[in-house]
Amino acid sequence: MKLIWRLWSLNKHNHWLFKLAVAILLMGLSFRLFFYQSTTFEPNFEHPFLDKTQVPKPPLSADIPKTPVAVDIPKPPVSVDVPEPEDEEAPKNELDAGKCDLSVGDWIPNPSGAIYTNASCPLIEGHQNCMRNGRPDSGYLFWRWKPRDCELPPFDAQRFLQLMRNKAWALIGDSISRNHVQSLLCMLSSVEQAVEVYHDKEYKSKRWHFPSYNFTISNIWSPFLVDAAIFEDNNGVSTAEVQLQLDKLDEKWTNLYQNIDYAIISTGKWFLKAAIYHENDTVVGCHICPGKNFTEKGFVFAYEKALHYAMDFIATSKHKGLIFFRTSTPDHFENGEWHNGGTCLKTTPAKEGEMELKDLNRILRDTELAEFEKASAKAADSGVNLKLLDFTNLLLSRPDGHPGPYRQFHPFAEDKNATVQNDCLHWCLPGPIDYWNDVIMEMIFNS
Repeated sequence: MKLIWRLWSLNKHNHWLFKLAVAILLMGLSFRLFFYQSTTFEPNFEHPFLDKTQVPKPPLSADIPKTPVAVDIPKPPVSVDVPEPEDEEAPKNELDAGKCDLSVGDWIPNPSGAIYTNASCPLIEGHQNCMRNGRPDSGYLFWRWKPRDCELPPFDAQRFLQLMRNKAWALIGDSISRNHVQSLLCMLSSVEQAVEVYHDKEYKSKRWHFPSYNFTISNIWSPFLVDAAIFEDNNGVSTAEVQLQLDKLDEKWTNLYQNIDYAIISTGKWFLKAAIYHENDTVVGCHICPGKNFTEKGFVFAYEKALHYAMDFIATSKHKGLIFFRTSTPDHFENGEWHNGGTCLKTTPAKEGEMELKDLNRILRDTELAEFEKASAKAADSGVNLKLLDFTNLLLSRPDGHPGPYRQFHPFAEDKNATVQNDCLHWCLPGPIDYWNDVIMEMIFNS
């Protein structure tokens, strides 16, 4: 009986040993299988706990500004000598750091072209309506201005109008200011067409209103900024010298000045015209006045005085808005000037170093910068927000952007060899001057 009990106990003991061995074996196989699987997948060390609900979603299309669709945009021509774009990896945060000069840059290819045409904007003046007037080439439309030290966002008409709600703008100066205001109105027309609400008797000063935003833009004709009697027709032909009151500002802009939130003030080439200069209601000299028995003072004399009075008025005005002073723009007449056969036949931007600023343009610009520097210090003391717009570099390399002979409607329709007057001073619309608005908008948003 004892022998049977011992055998039964031994079998029972061996049974437990067998179970234990099987369990250990199964655990080993499980561990091996787990270890093998764990080495076949790469771990996510960046987001170890990220699930599908945490993956960032792309922005909705409604949050992305839409590029206005232009009407009848021509296709970019095939160019054989297009410069390579600058490195797009240039630091994009330079502008925020205040280190970017928007006036220093390059023209780079822009396949998308202009955001408007003469078909989509009815406000282009005839002399600048190069597409309607039959200009045969379209390459001048396919370039954009890129500053060298930062990115320049494209003009956003919707954002601009929203920012300018219940505001008033004025562009004060000569025909280049009129050229510019038409560019701005055309770019804004992609959102809303402006309504003309005022013009003077000669249609030189005008005002437009954007009803949805209660926003107004005025173009105030004041080519000298000071009081002037002008005896000139629309083709630039004068019957007498300009009579300039160098110590009296033109009330067409000074009377409206305090009611304007933003202003761009400029002048320039009109001072090259023949003129008689007055101070204290007395003739003090002239420029190009043979036989008048007046002292020849030269245009710089008058330009310095006129700019001084205008800039001093602004700098001490206590104005609470934003005032831009824009330097005069370069022209590209070759083989002559406006009235003696000058032309501008180029169809592509000039290469770096190919264009030099003409002596007269340099004298005007140097005078402008000197007077601005004086006024800027006064403005800072008076709390006036006065900024400089210097587009010399931006436009100097664009001899292709002028109307040339296409300031007239199809000038060679009847005679391919016709002699016509060229305009190498103003700018085709659309054209290079549109990029002024990109720069100005960026300056406003970062001011």
